[in-house]
Amino acid sequence: MTAEAESASDPNETQGEPRQEAVQLKIWELAWPTILSNLLFSVIGIISIKIVGALGSEAVAAVTTGHRIFFAVQAVLMAVSTGTTAMVARAWGAKNQLEAARVTSASLWAGNLVALILTAPCFFFAEPIAGIFGLNQSTTLMAADFIRYLSIFNVAFSINMILGASLRAAGDTRTPLWIGAFMNVVNVLLVYALVYGEWGMPRMGTNGAAVASGLSFTAAALVLLALWYGKRLVVGVGGRGSFTRQRLIQLYQIGYPAAIEQFVFQIGFVGFLWLVAQYGTAPYAAYGIGVQILSVSFVVGFGFSIAGATLVGQYLGAGDPEGAKRQGWRATRLAIASMVLLSAVILPFAHELAAALINEPDVIRYTVIFIYILGAAQPLMGIEFSLSGCLRGAGDTRYPLLTTMVGLVGVRVGLAALFMSLSLSVTWIFAALLGDYLIKALMLVHRFRSGRWKNKMRRYDFAS
Repeated sequence: MTAEAESASDPNETQGEPRQEAVQLKIWELAWPTILSNLLFSVIGIISIKIVGALGSEAVAAVTTGHRIFFAVQAVLMAVSTGTTAMVARAWGAKNQLEAARVTSASLWAGNLVALILTAPCFFFAEPIAGIFGLNQSTTLMAADFIRYLSIFNVAFSINMILGASLRAAGDTRTPLWIGAFMNVVNVLLVYALVYGEWGMPRMGTNGAAVASGLSFTAAALVLLALWYGKRLVVGVGGRGSFTRQRLIQLYQIGYPAAIEQFVFQIGFVGFLWLVAQYGTAPYAAYGIGVQILSVSFVVGFGFSIAGATLVGQYLGAGDPEGAKRQGWRATRLAIASMVLLSAVILPFAHELAAALINEPDVIRYTVIFIYILGAAQPLMGIEFSLSGCLRGAGDTRYPLLTTMVGLVGVRVGLAALFMSLSLSVTWIFAALLGDYLIKALMLVHRFRSGRWKNKMRRYDFAS
């Protein structure tokens, strides 16, 4: 099936059920490679936790903290990535491949510049940044070293993010799949070798996990660049005239709310994890392990988020806003059903899965509690993933920012702080996330139903 958007003049438009089945197939065609790619990433993440878990709960807590801070400082890159998705999808729907290529080139240069700027604070201020979680000194020092090593590879991370976003926006979700599979294989082999010092590699402990992730990002980035400059990708190289003031302004206007959203998101998570950390290293490590186990379900929602963003953007580019709306609701229904099904498979084996990753009774007990609570939130998370992706694909990036501020910062962190002030157990702190996802789901359904997102990018000119 072509990567170009199905237009309103599609001959199947009036055929009712066959048309709906075709659309659902289109959604699945876009979603399954992303789901499989992120599923592989989650499996590798679980294996990595298992490898690091042998070093103890402090090592797991350090890696959890390091990853959280790493992705927090990458929030600015999310602005470029979100702008790339919306603009490439809209250009592709308008059948303007040259504009899609130019947007990709401009985005890559902008993203790499941002990545370089972000390296300095990550490298030089890693310890005070890691210290905000209130963990013990040895765990904080391990987390700081993890952040320093991973920050060296910021540009490689940017290349993967921007080119991957462009390809998915153009409807090519399979290339990121096999690139991601290659990256994950490299990652897991290097994690084992560098953490334990196997196969002639230095024994680096938790730092080895950071270096392994960075080197795998680099390997994948080099392959993507070789394919892109070799004209082997569906999105071409923009060439001269790509890096213009107008495109940068468009990327900024679409993307800066997403960057603020990610920054608020990470700040909210830091606040939430700080509250969890006040109950000790065991529940903190349990959070990291539980998220990693249920990430098998999350990746399904993320896959439908990408499919929804791509198809909403392409349908709008083809001049079919009602078709875009139908795509969003169908992606949401499929996301909810798939995530609920997967979590139903995982939950009965929560204890066995936790025990397989770490051999500390307290951590296992807290992990099981967390998995059950987060498992109950899966339908709400399905709504959040899919509809927020659809809104971003339409260029409506401010409303997802609002939902994050209200849900994560206001409700989750607010409830968790209230529960801690009442001296309730850490189970109540974990349960605060249910209020977060409920509020965000209600807000996003209201926004998407209103249709106010349909004209967010009307002012942008995608003509040749």
